[in-house]
Amino acid sequence: MVTLSYVLITPAHNEDRLIEQTIRSVIAQTVLPVKWVIVSDGSTDRTDEIVQKYAESMAWIELVQLPARKERHFAGKAHAFNVGCEKVRDLNYDVIGNLDADVTFEKGYFEYLLGEMAAQPEVGCAGTHYTEGTFHSFRDSGASIEHVNGQCQMFRRKCLEEIGGYVPSRSGGVDWIAVTTARMNGWKTYSFGDKTFAHHRLMGTGGGGNFYTSRFHYGKKDYFLGGAPIWQLFRASFQALRRPLFIGGLLLLAGYCWAFLTREERPVSKELMKFHRREQMRRLRGLLTFRGRSAKRT
Repeated sequence: MVTLSYVLITPAHNEDRLIEQTIRSVIAQTVLPVKWVIVSDGSTDRTDEIVQKYAESMAWIELVQLPARKERHFAGKAHAFNVGCEKVRDLNYDVIGNLDADVTFEKGYFEYLLGEMAAQPEVGCAGTHYTEGTFHSFRDSGASIEHVNGQCQMFRRKCLEEIGGYVPSRSGGVDWIAVTTARMNGWKTYSFGDKTFAHHRLMGTGGGGNFYTSRFHYGKKDYFLGGAPIWQLFRASFQALRRPLFIGGLLLLAGYCWAFLTREERPVSKELMKFHRREQMRRLRGLLTFRGRSAKRT
């Protein structure tokens, strides 16, 4: 039986094409949030109108409108999320979720996540894998089950407070920094595999890019978040060997190399970078050991 209560924060900028289906997914949940704050970050389309329509009939949904900003960058998501956090600061809840405005999920999704977190109090941040059409975030990318995807991250309240919330990073990686810092501070983080959510916008294309530019960007991000070169080579090779992602794997490596050559500024601390690389090397040794044993058996 679920005993944890939760709130949701959704930073949104010009999401009128997708946000209504996200709202309907949340409304259909078997366990509703105590509060859902949707922070419109200077939207100039119909986002505010759509959200307000639902907020007028459901007291637990609140629209917060921020003024338009001339400069758009990834730190905006952290700023909007932190504004939402202030709105729920005095409420009684156990878990706070960072939910993007372009996802959908089945009606028992949050009940499932809350149940897993209630059963495992050492888990500070939880989520699930996701799909983008035929792409599966765990099966097709080789991501760790300890990584919690940024489109839907459920933080235990104590955990988020301990890590200082979301740290603004103009280059990106806001969600990754938060969940990795949680592990560095001794919390467990986990993407559970019994359910998935659907992501309706290709990762990295929020600013109008496409698959190719998004893969190149994620390669750059792997560098400026402190990823080890040998891990990046392994990751890019893994994706390049999967036929639908062949070019994507090459672009991941190209983006990483480009960021290295241009000395892209890193927004992470040396402590976090060392922790991240230790995790990567531990995982790489485990994968290579497993493959070696499998080869011997065959």
